[in-house]
Amino acid sequence: MKTVRMGVIGAGWWATFAHLPAVKSHPHAELLAVQSREQTAVEKIARDFGVPHAGTSVDDLLSLPELDAVIIASTPNVHFAQAKAALARGLHVLIEKPMTFTAAEARELVELAAQKKLQLLISCPWHFTRHGMEARRLIQAGALGEIKMISVLMTNPIDQLLRGINTSPTHGLDKVYVEPQPGAYNDPTIAGGGQIYCQVSHAAAYLTFLTGLRPAEVFARFDCDGSPNDLYNALTVTLENGALVSLASTAVTPLTEKHYEVRVFGRKAVLQLELWRGTMTLTDFANQRTEFLALEEDEIYPAQSPAKNFIEAILGNIPNGSPGELGLASMEIIEAACVSARSHRPEKIRNLSMVQ
Repeated sequence: MKTVRMGVIGAGWWATFAHLPAVKSHPHAELLAVQSREQTAVEKIARDFGVPHAGTSVDDLLSLPELDAVIIASTPNVHFAQAKAALARGLHVLIEKPMTFTAAEARELVELAAQKKLQLLISCPWHFTRHGMEARRLIQAGALGEIKMISVLMTNPIDQLLRGINTSPTHGLDKVYVEPQPGAYNDPTIAGGGQIYCQVSHAAAYLTFLTGLRPAEVFARFDCDGSPNDLYNALTVTLENGALVSLASTAVTPLTEKHYEVRVFGRKAVLQLELWRGTMTLTDFANQRTEFLALEEDEIYPAQSPAKNFIEAILGNIPNGSPGELGLASMEIIEAACVSARSHRPEKIRNLSMVQ
């Protein structure tokens, strides 16, 4: 079987935690090159992970003739330019969330990947859980009937990162290989924004992942609580079939109180997921309740799954489980929410697209 030869752009704290170990452990992948902004750091990464090529130049990495694919785990402000260059070079691309700064940029990447028949995958681990895949199957098979409403509450204790108080990961990861770079989360020119770009990017993509429906309109309110970045978000999203979505999210929560509650209300049944707790139930209108087997702790947030799926999709073994179209749908919601928070009115996705 073919070996997928891969490079990693932006070998920082998340790439060294999730992506590099995933590639190194895959029997049909070779980690050929890594890039980071600091020469000393990238040389150490190359030694520790056994990578033959290391450097600070993205162009040098992309010019390696034997490369098949790249993982882009750099800061969001450079995602678009790096992904576009990689796709233009004919490389498959896995890109971290948030996909880009704007929906127009995300759309351009999706179209370029399709034109060149390349895999483009957005790194959202929750798309690969046993519950997530079964929930999507049930919804899209019609087990819930027509989807009328979705309620989402998503919290994650990263307010210190978004405020720039320190750079230590506060996701509950006690030990990391390297720490996040200063500004990577708290400088809007680098990160795009706060909670809306960093975490709502997950929840926004999950809506289309589950339902197959794209967003049509967004009404949003943000609270920055004295920070340059939004820390509290409340969104009302209307999907293309008219379904109403209530999405609330904050980075300000105790380490022990993470929530990711998703409630999907259909005409025939209600599906309830607790993603951080690994539980899922389905209750129909005959009061028949199905409780699905709870996820094991290591299944709840499968950090290595996007890279592993990326490799298998390139090899043609399985479908792309988190295609770029989901990142585009997420960026449509994020961009419309940012505009709505400034305009104090609902913003239609189509109108914003026409402006672009």
